[in-house]
Amino acid sequence: MFKLAHNGNILLDVHEHSPPSAAFVIEALEKSTFCECKINHDSINDYFKNSPNERTIVVASQHDATLEVVVSDDKMLATGELMLAQGGKALSLDDAKKQLIKAGVARGYKQVFLEQLLQQQFELPAGTKTKAILAKGRLPIDGQPAKLIPQVETLKSRLKTPKLREDGTVDMRDFGKLASIEPGAVLIKQQPATPGKEGFTVTGDILPAKAGESHALVAGEGTEISKHNPLELIATIAGVPVDIPYGMRVDDIFTTADVNVKSGHIDFEGSVIVTHNVDPGMRINAKGDITVMGTVESGHLTAQGDITIKQGVIGHQLDDKNLSCNIFSNGNIHLSHAQYSRLEAQNIFIERQASHCFMKANKLLQVGQQDNPKGKLFGGEIIDAQIVVAGEIGNESGAKMAINLAASGADVTADTDQCLKELAQTDSQLDTLQTAIEKADQVKDAEKKKLLLAKIGATQNHYCQQAEQLEKKLSTLEFHLHELLNNAQLQVNKTLHSGVEIHIFDKVLRTNRNYPPCSVKLEESKIEIEFKTS
Repeated sequence: MFKLAHNGNILLDVHEHSPPSAAFVIEALEKSTFCECKINHDSINDYFKNSPNERTIVVASQHDATLEVVVSDDKMLATGELMLAQGGKALSLDDAKKQLIKAGVARGYKQVFLEQLLQQQFELPAGTKTKAILAKGRLPIDGQPAKLIPQVETLKSRLKTPKLREDGTVDMRDFGKLASIEPGAVLIKQQPATPGKEGFTVTGDILPAKAGESHALVAGEGTEISKHNPLELIATIAGVPVDIPYGMRVDDIFTTADVNVKSGHIDFEGSVIVTHNVDPGMRINAKGDITVMGTVESGHLTAQGDITIKQGVIGHQLDDKNLSCNIFSNGNIHLSHAQYSRLEAQNIFIERQASHCFMKANKLLQVGQQDNPKGKLFGGEIIDAQIVVAGEIGNESGAKMAINLAASGADVTADTDQCLKELAQTDSQLDTLQTAIEKADQVKDAEKKKLLLAKIGATQNHYCQQAEQLEKKLSTLEFHLHELLNNAQLQVNKTLHSGVEIHIFDKVLRTNRNYPPCSVKLEESKIEIEFKTS
């Protein structure tokens, strides 16, 4: 009934058997071997409408599968539009690749994309049009800029992390210890900039990438670029690291305007300068010196070096023994005035006056100007000092105050007693060893006797050296106590008021009246007051 022409048309011979209707032809065609061919509805309808005299009519046509590759305007995408075969041949992989080449696709193609599209020929109805992406371009990836990776905590980063208390709350005054570092510490490691990754279009055009911005490490004061690694910045001095553009510097002196809730407590390996004030409840701990240009109010300062406070220190009484302001120095303390504060140092220098303070100076406590100290000292207690110099001690009301000179002599005496005790024990050991030597002399076996005497001799030598060291220590302690007591004195350049209790070592003197300029010393185991002659 139907036959295939050489040009791919499907023909129906209607000369001998004229079909009754177009629907009959289409139904017969769909049941034939040419059912997947494209039906020519126009030709069939024209035959029945015009009743032509043709012997044959074209009822369908055979079509091979076709692939059209479309490249987007920006050339970043290639899309394949596949028209499935209608009674014709399926499209082969090789022929499909030729279409890609013809469209100019050169990069970004993946064969799996094409295979998945061609697979649709065996899954979808004949003549179906389907579409899929066959190639993708790639946008360029710009390089990453050079990155600085800090190896230490700087002041700036420290202030972002207040300290966590054990109960889980945050202490907004305490940010932990300042980030102090030692010479040779690595401050920054630089991660070099990357060149980026070039892109491309599906037609093979290169899309250049922008290289990451690069910049050199900046070695601020107190730092240098490592001689072994140009990407490392190292410290050349001890101090606190501070951020600068593209680098760091190291300050061996930490400077801040105020020590308050905003700054947090200061805990620093070097020296600290406060250009204004230290607020109540704040703390400074420094391995070097501390200098405060303003006032310390109810603060706590501790320094291995000197502490200088240009204005005053002001505290208040917490209980019978504790004050709210505490200044401790392993060096010297210099300040203008002090009130209700605890001060401890080698030497304490107060320019004007000290009232109701607890003070301890290993050597000198001076109240007043350097050349002629006439400052006021009243209330509170001097826990220990070797020499105290002031203009006026006590006050007119006769309020009690205590001054302890050479109080550390009690520690020297305790050390002396311990030294004597150890020396007595050593002497006892030596006596026991002498007895052992006498017994060893009676041993008849010569070899055994030799070994025994050698062992006893070594032990005896050890205790002899120990006794010698103890005797030297005892001599040093006795000399120190003598010097301490001989130099201990209280110098008053204006008035020594009544109600002052003066202790020199284990002796006590209580003043019951006012005294003119005088000095108080220990003479022949008795405290004596000597008046100054003009």
